[in-house]
Amino acid sequence: MGRFFPLILSFLIFCGEATADTLVLNTGTRNPYTTEDRQGFLDLLVAETFRRAGLKAEVLVYKASKRALINANTGIDDGAAMRVKSLNKTYINLIRIPEKIIDNDFVGYTLGPTFMTPNWRSLDPYFVGHILGWKVFEGKLDHVKGKTTARGPEQLLELLKRGRVDVILYERWQGLWRGRQLGLDIKVLEPPLAKREMFLFLHKKHAAIVDKVTESLRAMKRDGAYQSIVNKTLMSLLNRGS
Repeated sequence: MGRFFPLILSFLIFCGEATADTLVLNTGTRNPYTTEDRQGFLDLLVAETFRRAGLKAEVLVYKASKRALINANTGIDDGAAMRVKSLNKTYINLIRIPEKIIDNDFVGYTLGPTFMTPNWRSLDPYFVGHILGWKVFEGKLDHVKGKTTARGPEQLLELLKRGRVDVILYERWQGLWRGRQLGLDIKVLEPPLAKREMFLFLHKKHAAIVDKVTESLRAMKRDGAYQSIVNKTLMSLLNRGS
């Protein structure tokens, strides 16, 4: 065993060095933004943005969003991905990359006839469901015919599938992806009822690369690389039948 210990130690050091130069940005957001094969919107966007800046980066998905933010703020991870603009008011060690990565659209979905949703009052004649605790919907549904909450997206889609509600409220691309996975002919109601700009954040120890990463992201939007990722990972959902 004594002969092999130096070899084992060398192997462990080598493995550590192989990954030490890869920045880790965490998130709590899953399909289609992150996928197991790292081909989601956020996976590809983060990798390409940092590659152009001469860096390596990847997205780490946490089940607990709160834990992800704590780890980013304390510097255990290198930053956070796909978070609201004001995040660093609470998590003060994080620096926002000023160029947004996407707008999160919060929309209605139905399996029945579609209708326009120019404002929250357009939902008044319907039974509406949403995920418990999503503050974007709080106080907006006081006049609907009926409302119910779900513990998560699976239960939310099940309410719609069983006809327990007429409309469910969710984020555009996550709802569309989940509906397709269940084989539902889910329809998005337009326009979005709410929008939130989403950003990348880096821990303050990486302050020196903020400008470089920002310019990299802006360049991707100018030369079409950003839109190519959107088309591959998000817009493609619009062309998939149930």
